[in-house]
Amino acid sequence: MNTAQAPAALPRNAKRAIFYLFYDPQGVVDDYIPYKLERLKPFADLLVVISNGAMNDAGRASLEGIVDDIWDRENIGFDVWGYKTAIERLGERVSEFDELILMNYTWFGPVGDFGPLFERMSAREVDFWGVTDHGEVEPNPFTLEGSLPAHIQSHWIASRRRLLESEDWAAYWRDMPMITSYTDSILQHESRFTKHFSELGYTYEVAYPNENYPGSLHPIFQRAEQLIDEGCPVMKRRPFFHDPLYMDRQAVIGRWILAAAARHGYPEELVLQNMARTAQPRILNTAASLLEILPDQQVAYDEEKPLRLLAAVHIFYEDMTDELLDRLTSLPSRYDLVVTTTSEEKAEFIRERIADRADPLVGAAEVRVLPSNRGRDLSAFFIGTRDRILSGDYDLVVKVHSKKTVQQVGSVGEFFKRQQLWNVLGTPGYTANVIGLFQKHSGLGAVFPPMIHIGFPTMGGAWFTNKEPMAEYEEKLGIHVPLDDISPLAPMGAMWIARPEAMALLFSVEYQYEDYQPETEHGDGSLAHVQERAIAYAAGELGYHVRTVSTTDYAAISHTYLEYKLDRYSESVKGDALWAVTELRQREALAARVDGGPLRAVGGYVARKHPKLRDRLDRPWKRLRRILYRTPVDEP
Repeated sequence: MNTAQAPAALPRNAKRAIFYLFYDPQGVVDDYIPYKLERLKPFADLLVVISNGAMNDAGRASLEGIVDDIWDRENIGFDVWGYKTAIERLGERVSEFDELILMNYTWFGPVGDFGPLFERMSAREVDFWGVTDHGEVEPNPFTLEGSLPAHIQSHWIASRRRLLESEDWAAYWRDMPMITSYTDSILQHESRFTKHFSELGYTYEVAYPNENYPGSLHPIFQRAEQLIDEGCPVMKRRPFFHDPLYMDRQAVIGRWILAAAARHGYPEELVLQNMARTAQPRILNTAASLLEILPDQQVAYDEEKPLRLLAAVHIFYEDMTDELLDRLTSLPSRYDLVVTTTSEEKAEFIRERIADRADPLVGAAEVRVLPSNRGRDLSAFFIGTRDRILSGDYDLVVKVHSKKTVQQVGSVGEFFKRQQLWNVLGTPGYTANVIGLFQKHSGLGAVFPPMIHIGFPTMGGAWFTNKEPMAEYEEKLGIHVPLDDISPLAPMGAMWIARPEAMALLFSVEYQYEDYQPETEHGDGSLAHVQERAIAYAAGELGYHVRTVSTTDYAAISHTYLEYKLDRYSESVKGDALWAVTELRQREALAARVDGGPLRAVGGYVARKHPKLRDRLDRPWKRLRRILYRTPVDEP
């Protein structure tokens, strides 16, 4: 340590360098990055982007005129080695600067203005400082022993001249081992930096220290809304892609964080553009609470700015023609109509009904007879109306069809139909509010009803057998949005409203009817079922987010049933959702070992060789299995 100097505030004419670490698997620079860097520029005499891996041409162009340089490097060593190589490249030029800030892409900002933060921290007599910190954790969650030290979080660490010109600084980076995992980056740098240099006698300060937020070791995550309201210009990305079960435990509400940021002038679309492309859609939908429960009265539609609408309607069951046309009357402005069907006889009936109704809202109306019903309403949409959707004449496409769930008898099929139609096209006021969402949110790609769960066992595995085909479909279309683990965020009944631009990738391959399964084999794993589940993923790849929409009536029905079902499920396992899911998975793993392991082999031998003994052991064996299913056991 340089004992000839003391920690000092920044002089009025101080020079500052900022190294901004960028990483994206596809090299895409989303809009939140130039927005941030443009607002950092006035506070930096040198602003350099360190790109871990290749940055695409569009991203590089978006940073021109904002940053002083872009230093490309191979993506090895995580962000830590990105900083290390940049510091080595800067070399002796470090002496030109009074402060060097190492920051990365893992946060949005500025929420508000950077100015107050820089002004306040520039006056502090410290050797290094950060925006936020993480409190001490015992035991260390990464090593399960000792403690994880309290530390400044590595998304923003500013170091001053006394530290920068020291041998301690040089040795820290010179001796930094190769980082090969996220855990390495935490143990070797993020959780080490603060303790290491403070023990060497260097002083530091945190702008928003965790000690100011009792009960929160991680306030930028757990108390993000409060930090924003107190002037913190940094908002982490993590609340919008982290496990919602953990967020449920901590009561971290992403929707409120977004609202707080918007109150302070941060564009919500910058968050959603990036997260739609990089997060699992159902996690984002949950974390940001992107379910819109809309009233029956028009409250959020601008009649002065109507959108150009196309209704694409597939009618296989012609007796539903009037029901579907009735639903379309709820649209708030004039629309063009294209109907697809499967025979000329049906087409004539549909044309007559359209003519007889003489709906003044209907502009150009067309009924098309398709050459095949392979793929049903999905092939009708992606092949039969392809030219209209890609014409460039429409801002939104409304996709509905004559839904009859013939495999479900009685009220279940009727409920599914109403759940779909009424949540897409409800009352005139409700539907106007749905269209108003697209007026309000330029990055909104599609809306559709929440996942059906009443009458259908969708919860816990709504991919069914479609996940592997979906992964192949993503690869074919160049989609990199991560697939949801358990159930996709998707319009399970194949009804939605979307921007044609958001569906561009779904139309990038020109399919033929022969690519779809025959009518008698229409089932899970087929192209149609994959396309039905692909809307959010295809839109997300292009930076469009999706929302689910619900009437107040359906929301009341759905929530009360969900609450009751969850209450009954919870009867078998106590604790919060994160604990319950962990426990149930442990039981499942144990049961699989019991049912498929040595005990099963013994049971089979007894059944074959000693059937009377098997009968005597049957009830104790079943009791043992019940106990094993109900008892949480840690995996070895």
